[in-house]
Amino acid sequence: MSTLPPSLRSALLAALTLTSTLIGAQPKAGDVFPPLAEAKLEGTLPDTAGKVIIVDFWASWCGPCRAAFPALSEIAEKYKSRGVVVVGISVDEDKADMEAFVRKASPKFAIVRDPNSKLIEKLDVQVMPTTFIIDQTGKVAVVHSGYAGDSTKKEYIAEIEQLLAKP
Repeated sequence: MSTLPPSLRSALLAALTLTSTLIGAQPKAGDVFPPLAEAKLEGTLPDTAGKVIIVDFWASWCGPCRAAFPALSEIAEKYKSRGVVVVGISVDEDKADMEAFVRKASPKFAIVRDPNSKLIEKLDVQVMPTTFIIDQTGKVAVVHSGYAGDSTKKEYIAEIEQLLAKP
């Protein structure tokens, strides 16, 4: 790109920046996570201000997503008094599929749905489940793609403890 004339280079960089903004890019550690309240999600969001937030994108048809629910419920219960909130965001197209799974799983955390896949597109989530751990200031601390059972659960807990230990 350095062999291009400066005006063309500037135009190309502007186009690439605009494209990545429109398409969306998955936030990484240190990036500000978009406010959930502005995402037009279906359902009731818990208060997340000043809390560690675990945002888990899942689908009823996803085996690893289903396997993560007991761990997320355990974490939600164990850490709620310490300022940790878990929010599960369903990407199911059919609301009935989501509701049937939630009835069976009885999660101990908030469940909402991204009915038009706007947030999942904005965040460029491509793997189910994808879990964002967000610090008390609203910045992404860690992103997990997939769920590998107890090892992932242990990682979640270590990361939460680290965030809660910060002054």
